[in-house]
Amino acid sequence: MTEQTPRDDQAPHRADVPQHGGDEAGSDVPEVMRGLPVVPHHVNKDVFRMSLKALIVLLSALTVLGIPLGWVIAGGPGVWGAVLGVVVALIFSGTTIWSMLYTADKDPNMTMAVVLGAWLAKMVLFLIILVVLREQDFYHRAIFAVVVLIGVIGSAILDMWAVSKGRTPYVTPQNRDL
Repeated sequence: MTEQTPRDDQAPHRADVPQHGGDEAGSDVPEVMRGLPVVPHHVNKDVFRMSLKALIVLLSALTVLGIPLGWVIAGGPGVWGAVLGVVVALIFSGTTIWSMLYTADKDPNMTMAVVLGAWLAKMVLFLIILVVLREQDFYHRAIFAVVVLIGVIGSAILDMWAVSKGRTPYVTPQNRDL
C-alpha cells in the first residue's frame, strides 16, 4: 500500500489538533486523557455566551410583558409577582449558564463540582425564597408562578437551541485515511 500525501484542503492531521496535556509530570490531566484531542475552550464559551444572551432577551421580554399584564390582572400585587418571577427565573437559570461559562476552560472534575455546587445552592435559595414568600401577600402568586415557569422552561428551550446552533465539533478526526 502506498502512502498518500495529504492535500491542503483536507482536515488537519492529528498532530495539529489541540490535545490534553503531554507526558510531563505533575500535569492535572488524568493519564488516560493525555494525548486525546479536545475541543478548543473558546468554542464552548461561544455556545454559553449565546445561551446567556438568549436568557437576557427572554427575561427582558418577560419583564416588559409581565409587568403590564400583572398590573392589568391584579394591580400592584401583579406587578410584584411579575418582578419576583423574573428575579427567581434569572437566579434559577442564570446560575447554570454562569457556572458552565466559568468552567468551560476547566477540567471536567472542576466543571462538575461547580455545576453541582451551583445547582445545590440555587435549590436551597429557591426553597428559602418560597418559604419566605409563602406568608407574604404583597404579590400575586399565580402571576409569580406563571412568570417563573415561562422563564425557566423558556431558558431550558433556549439553552437547547444555543447548543444545537453552536458550532461545536462532535468528533475530532484521528486519521486522514479513514
